[in-house]
Amino acid sequence: MPLAAGDDAPTVTARNQDGEEVSPAFEEPTVVYFYPKDDTPGCTVEANQFQRERETYRDAGVDVYGVSRDDVDSHESFCASEGLEFDLLADPDAEIADAFDVELRDSGVTTRTTFLLADGEVQAVYEGVDPDGHAREVLLDALDDGLVTLPE
Repeated sequence: MPLAAGDDAPTVTARNQDGEEVSPAFEEPTVVYFYPKDDTPGCTVEANQFQRERETYRDAGVDVYGVSRDDVDSHESFCASEGLEFDLLADPDAEIADAFDVELRDSGVTTRTTFLLADGEVQAVYEGVDPDGHAREVLLDALDDGLVTLPE
């Protein structure tokens, strides 16, 4: 079972697509979405939709991180081919997946799971995610729950 709403956010550090070490604090509203693999159909749809919503997420003060077991080079290529401007965190050893208690499939990839975090804890968890429309769903839920607001 993945972390649940109310659980403390884990401390994680990973390299992004540029090879930079990233350590999200999870004090400010943050989305961490786990996806199986770069350059696959569903993962591409999901990443592109987070990219399309990026400005609205930014206006609401929400950081977005994608996480898969792919390495930095794979993330770099995926970001370049899809025009992604948010961080994809490389988790080849499943350390971040383990920190969030995200299940690994028999093939070794993570199950599609998303976390909305703020104030150092998990606010919401989405399991069995349908990639199409998910980026908008998470944003609308954060707005509906009063976790974030958009400027007038």
